[in-house]
Amino acid sequence: MKRSMSQSFRKNRHISAEWITFAITSFVVLILVSLVLFVWFTQDDQPPVISVTHQAAIQRQQGQYYVPFTVTNTGGGIAESVQVVGELMVNGEVAEMGEQQIDFLSADEEQQGTFIFSQDPERGELMIRVASYKLP
Repeated sequence: MKRSMSQSFRKNRHISAEWITFAITSFVVLILVSLVLFVWFTQDDQPPVISVTHQAAIQRQQGQYYVPFTVTNTGGGIAESVQVVGELMVNGEVAEMGEQQIDFLSADEEQQGTFIFSQDPERGELMIRVASYKLP
């Protein structure tokens, strides 16, 4: 009789441990599903808002002019393949042009880059702009 009581106690203890583990796991899964649903329903579908600025500190090295710039995404969405174009106009004509592509720009992120010109940008009109991007 003692033997069967001991086996019964072990069996009940085993079942209790399984139920406790199941309850904890179910609770964790419920929290994860709730967080995903919360983010999904409260997320704004705002497009990326991308701007570019260039610093006035143009550097000259070995006969070339380095123009640093910063691209910023102030919108809510993600932008891929952001194309930045730099044009140097002298006497009303495009003297030099360069393009750069930023692979990925998430919300509230900024990336920096540099355009290199062979002519002095201060002797002409320099325009750096975002030409295009695509949505993921």
